[in-house]
Amino acid sequence: MTAILIDDEVKCTQNLRIELNEYCPDVSVLAECNTAQKGIEAIQLYKPDVVFLDIEMPFMNGFELLKAFDKIAFDVVFATAYDEFALKAFEFSAIDYLLKPIDPQRLIQAVEKLKKQSQIIGKQQLDMVLANIRGLQNIRPTIALPTLDGLEFVNVDEISYAEASDNYTIVHLSNKERILLSKPLKDLEGMLESHNFLRVHYTFLVNLNQIRRYIKGQGGTLVMNDGKEVPVSRSGRPRLMEMIMI
Repeated sequence: MTAILIDDEVKCTQNLRIELNEYCPDVSVLAECNTAQKGIEAIQLYKPDVVFLDIEMPFMNGFELLKAFDKIAFDVVFATAYDEFALKAFEFSAIDYLLKPIDPQRLIQAVEKLKKQSQIIGKQQLDMVLANIRGLQNIRPTIALPTLDGLEFVNVDEISYAEASDNYTIVHLSNKERILLSKPLKDLEGMLESHNFLRVHYTFLVNLNQIRRYIKGQGGTLVMNDGKEVPVSRSGRPRLMEMIMI
């Protein structure tokens, strides 16, 4: 696997190269660039398999660099020092990232992920993460859901509930469509918990805005807007009551 490292801080590219050499020896670094323009030239010259790309750079940031290409024909892993909200935007867009300072184990995971599945970014993903990072905290975002065939883009409000199915997740939309995700439920929970979603049972994650009724019981049962009855575990009931009681 060939790689180009792009970061305006020379020390950052040097440290990343050292870590790649030590922990990911099958990654061959072709160039280290400290400006976006040099990065563009290196990408055009070497045509790498993957670009490790810093976001905040002077004159041209990482997103602007990617937009300079009519077609992004290489995998991208962002390196960022962004805050928690911005990192959530990456997760929503199914875009991989490394948080500075880079943890070696996380770097190994990112490289192994690249070996198994391409991380080439589509224009829609890029626009999505840009919109979310630019401060749309109060707008319900669009999320990229990884399926066996690619990505499905849906608005968070369209998700009624999700249920675990072994190492997969079945997402149920308000229009009664279903999407099979190639991720476990806990991964989706981590992405949606700040958007009024709650894990009410070990097999169910629900959109609290899509609840029609709550029926009492040991834990209880939720009736969703589409008529689906979702069990509530006894351990999940206190948190549910806290979130839905007026």
